[in-house]
Amino acid sequence: MTSQEIKSLTNQYVMNTYGRFPVAIDRGEGARLYDPEGREYIDFTSGIGVSALGYGCEPWLEAVNAQGKKVVHTSNLFYTETPARLAETLCKRTGESCVFFANGGGEANEGMIKLARKYSFDKYGQGRSTIITLQNSFHGRTITTLKATGQDVFHNFFFPFTEGFRYAEANSLDALKAQAGADVCAVMLELVQGEGGVLPLDKDYVKAVEALCAEKDWLLLVDEVQTGVGRTGSLFAFQQYDILPDVCSFAKGIAGGLPMSGIMANEKCRGVLTPGTHATTFGANPVCAAAGLVVQEILSDAFLESVKEKGQYLRDGIEALNLPCFGKTRGLGLMIGIEVREGWTNKEIANRLIEAGLLVLTAGPGIRLLPPLVITRDEMDKGLEIMKKTLA
Repeated sequence: MTSQEIKSLTNQYVMNTYGRFPVAIDRGEGARLYDPEGREYIDFTSGIGVSALGYGCEPWLEAVNAQGKKVVHTSNLFYTETPARLAETLCKRTGESCVFFANGGGEANEGMIKLARKYSFDKYGQGRSTIITLQNSFHGRTITTLKATGQDVFHNFFFPFTEGFRYAEANSLDALKAQAGADVCAVMLELVQGEGGVLPLDKDYVKAVEALCAEKDWLLLVDEVQTGVGRTGSLFAFQQYDILPDVCSFAKGIAGGLPMSGIMANEKCRGVLTPGTHATTFGANPVCAAAGLVVQEILSDAFLESVKEKGQYLRDGIEALNLPCFGKTRGLGLMIGIEVREGWTNKEIANRLIEAGLLVLTAGPGIRLLPPLVITRDEMDKGLEIMKKTLA
């Protein structure tokens, strides 16, 4: 099909819930994508942080194909090898104790919220179920995770929302303490607020929150849907903050492009969710888990260090362009935010760059870059050149 035919068919039969850019994608290689007519795009998005290994990764394709020939799905009423091995790898690499596998980020965060409330119910009984989240946060699109999101713009249309959330200003321990009470069971945060504009939290603040949670027996919940699986230059961002969450969610790049997510819990929380209290039909899919094992094999310590180096190279390159529409960059690893100066809009800039052959994202008022972790120096240079020619 041609690009126009794909767009027309989509517009006719798919719900119009996405503000799509006018590009149809046919195939990819490395960090490059191509439309049906063969036009090349440098990809600084990786499917919103999902295609961590880029496109056409041979070990990934071989693992998915091999597992597909054996068994695709059995449900969690039976045992299968690949999810058990993936859970073992994640626990050994992070210090967490156990894993629950799900399908998407919102679902993972729902599971994390359920675990926190059940932990408190089991220990203290009813009435201790409120979770404090941060202003400008984003935790998902379900009814509950929308309410957990600390942005008023998302609290509309879908009333009534799930109750039990209060919001505190980021990087202010006093603001967090002001939301405390006998009804609180947990604090939930993103270490880099992604949809809010790629805003890293202060490390001293995060350590202080960890201490406060330990003091009050609140669970520390870390949403690593976007920051996890190598995106920030460590396997999980919490490892750069020198903390061990009670529960951590993950999704996006965990299976390198296939739908998979989950939560990891520490030893204190490993027995909270018992048979019948939480489940999902497609979670721990053997094919997705086989893909996830390849991701883990590739994300060695040396590879993760290269992610930090690539992120710094890209940020330095953007700031050196001194473009009139861009201010400072921020972020960790290959999770990069770019300030948009007054007089410009991020959507205007994104559309210009995409039209010129560079795929980018927006977040908050800024531009967001989430390139495949395997992006090469040549591909980054081509992306920078497109920025220079298009926005100078």
